[in-house]
Amino acid sequence: MRMRAAVLRDMATPRPYADSQPIQIEEVDLAPPREGEVLVKIAGAGLCHSDLSLINGNRPRPLPLVLGHEGAGEVVDIGPGIRDLKAGDPVVFQFSASCGRCIRCQEGRPQICERHREARAVGGLMGGGSRLSSPSGEVLEHHSGVSCFAEYAVVDRGSAVKVDGDIALDKAAIFGCAVMTGVGAVVNTARLQAGDSVVVIGLGGVGLNGLLGAVFSGAGQIIAVDTNPERLALAQELGATDVVDAGDPEHMDKILDLSHGGVDFAFEFAGRTEALAIAYASLRPGGSVVTAGLPASDQSFSFSPTELVGSEKSILGSYMGSCVPVRDIPRFIDLYKRGKLPVDALISDTIALDQINAGFDRLADGTTIRQIMVPHVA
Repeated sequence: MRMRAAVLRDMATPRPYADSQPIQIEEVDLAPPREGEVLVKIAGAGLCHSDLSLINGNRPRPLPLVLGHEGAGEVVDIGPGIRDLKAGDPVVFQFSASCGRCIRCQEGRPQICERHREARAVGGLMGGGSRLSSPSGEVLEHHSGVSCFAEYAVVDRGSAVKVDGDIALDKAAIFGCAVMTGVGAVVNTARLQAGDSVVVIGLGGVGLNGLLGAVFSGAGQIIAVDTNPERLALAQELGATDVVDAGDPEHMDKILDLSHGGVDFAFEFAGRTEALAIAYASLRPGGSVVTAGLPASDQSFSFSPTELVGSEKSILGSYMGSCVPVRDIPRFIDLYKRGKLPVDALISDTIALDQINAGFDRLADGTTIRQIMVPHVA
């Protein structure tokens, strides 16, 4: 079938992107689903910093590529071998498909499935190769096996999580990355206990979801850290007990003073090594850093091994919120419907496919939290 899609053809182009147009809206051919694959009509897709890291060149990928990894939609068709989905089913994408058979999947860590990592590295699906091409036959890569900045997507069955039909699917898109990564880092990776003290560094879509997860989990103190005063104000509205401007030269002293010497958990969601350093310095003895941010691939972070051992600190990576998506996406949606995770407050705007370059300008400028691209609009 032929459809419209957002194709990234150039990385690290000058800003504003609205002028340089690194993303081209093109007519693209989409092959039908093969065995174990699903064709989905996209209802909504979120603009995320992970997409931005490809556009600005921080995390290079093979090009050309159809962008988009956070989305939701309705099943249109299924490939051979699928018995648990049918046309009309609502689904949310997860951006790290699971095969269910590799050792990582079998040990209960489908978010780091080995077969998907191999397919993602070459821009394909687990069945081999790409289903995307230009009308001239040029192969287009998949983004994290999803590529939902388009009108339709063919994905592995393991990328699609069936959800109840009583949630607007454009809003449901945010559960596929921002909610799962932020809330999951708190409830799954950290296993936060009621009364624990936390600092949340970086208040974008993922960080504010982490803050909501800390509120839901009953954290005793939540210190929100960012340089954006509007986001700090929103963090207080959502339940932060204290806020600290990371641009303040005395921000570290303020964090330690507010926490009486350090927190139990420091969550790094900014995707910057400077933020990771703040997180580590914020810990009390025995505390843990949980980092879900993805800085540029050539960046590194150092720490004192003596302090790590002597103070029994720990540093935990959290990919996709350590989630089991078929379990966690439905339960997070249920918490949202019950008013426990008010993620509506994080959706800044909806945009059309043609507005996507300008949308990434706003994301890069920090003037928005989560924009949802809705492709099937005039």
